[in-house]
Amino acid sequence: MLELSGVCAGYGGFHALNDVSMAVDAGESVAVIGANGAGKTTLLRVISGMLPASAGRLTMNGQDLRALPSHKVLATGIAHVPENRHLFPRLTVEQNLRLGAFLPEARKHFAERLEYVYGLFPRLKERRSQFAGTMSGGEQQLCAIGRALMSKPKIILLDEPSTGLAPVVVQQVFDLVRKIRDDGYTVLIVEQNVTQVLQVVDRAYLLSVGRVETSGRAADLLASEEVQKAYMGL
Repeated sequence: MLELSGVCAGYGGFHALNDVSMAVDAGESVAVIGANGAGKTTLLRVISGMLPASAGRLTMNGQDLRALPSHKVLATGIAHVPENRHLFPRLTVEQNLRLGAFLPEARKHFAERLEYVYGLFPRLKERRSQFAGTMSGGEQQLCAIGRALMSKPKIILLDEPSTGLAPVVVQQVFDLVRKIRDDGYTVLIVEQNVTQVLQVVDRAYLLSVGRVETSGRAADLLASEEVQKAYMGL
């Protein structure tokens, strides 16, 4: 489905990604883990077209993503939930969700998609007329994920979804990742909470200073002594 080969990207003279190659197959949930500054957020920004790659190949179902302007990447089936959510605080929950269905095909199925999102997040339905900016951080995160799901994406990119949330809410978010995957969605999640994310994904890539240091089954990385020492404090 999603394939990257030899991808490089950066900001000015700083190289944030160096020769990154990875793949995500349909129906998989895949994590990208690593320390602050490893290039995880940059990776998602490159995939969604927010930041151009300086080298390498990116394809979505064989379509060249580097040839597309950023506003057309969504039409390939990629939906990006950015770090810190980036909702419109003075719009209601439902208005924010409606913005996720702006593509013509998604607009045709707006009522159906809204019903799905409200079924997944009953709290959003209860607060559909509330300004998004007045909700808790956890509720805003659910709204941001719901907005991405409104386009019925082929793959959803989640950037640090647990950041700034209370532990009990963090668990709810990771349970949601599992639920989305079980519903047939493909998920690529960037996350610093290594222990919990490796329990809800199939595979993972460990990014270090802009390069893929290792990859493998989530269970194997979770049991890795090297990963435990470096990222779990064990």
